[in-house]
Amino acid sequence: MSAISLSDAELAARLAADAGRLLMEVRASGMFDGKALGNAGDATANQFLCHALRHLRPEDGLLSEEEKDNPARLGKSRVWIVDPVDGTREYGEERADWAVHVALAVDGVASIGAVALPGLDGGVVLRSDAPRALLPMAERPRFLVSRTRPAREAEAVAAALGGELVPMGSAGAKAMAVVLGQAEVYLHSGGQYEWDSCAPVAVARAHGLHCSRMDGSPLVYNQADTYMPDLLICRPEWAEPVLTEVAKIAALQ
Repeated sequence: MSAISLSDAELAARLAADAGRLLMEVRASGMFDGKALGNAGDATANQFLCHALRHLRPEDGLLSEEEKDNPARLGKSRVWIVDPVDGTREYGEERADWAVHVALAVDGVASIGAVALPGLDGGVVLRSDAPRALLPMAERPRFLVSRTRPAREAEAVAAALGGELVPMGSAGAKAMAVVLGQAEVYLHSGGQYEWDSCAPVAVARAHGLHCSRMDGSPLVYNQADTYMPDLLICRPEWAEPVLTEVAKIAALQ
């Protein structure tokens, strides 16, 4: 199928997968390591994704972590939001918990998305147009937290609900761990940007997961200020208990 004839969802998945393969090739070249590897991967994947989107969807807006922001996107209904390497540190350390994000926000809503996890065996691409059946939940809720900066709220809520903490790298890897049944809750309060969550939220929503801000309000994309202070992605059964505990913490502050 010609790339020009791909649907938006097919295009997102194709781009995420292809960028993931490019990143694995850069890593396998042996020409870079550590921070230099992360920089090379970011630059390579960003050039590929942005060039492809500008060529194949020239009328749409574009927001990428690795590109200078173009305010023209604010006047567009359809905006592609990409993170060429979500988890640059993990990628540079040759870990598996990093991702490629390709999403389309329509009127501020994370509508279509694909998240590639190239570091997993065989590479995995999770798509908003091809949801998988969710696996059974664990009896004790597993809360995904940062490897280096666990969110205080996540630690407190996990303790209140009898849960356990699961450290992991990138935001995309954590969100997809909920989709893949490796955890029940991803609660983040340390601040992110739109490209960190747009594709994961589109995929998570398509799988029937709860996605919101920590106060339960909607996640809105294509804003002038791309900073997003917090988010919650979780199995729907845990949304109300988690939001209730978060509200108790907020009331004490």
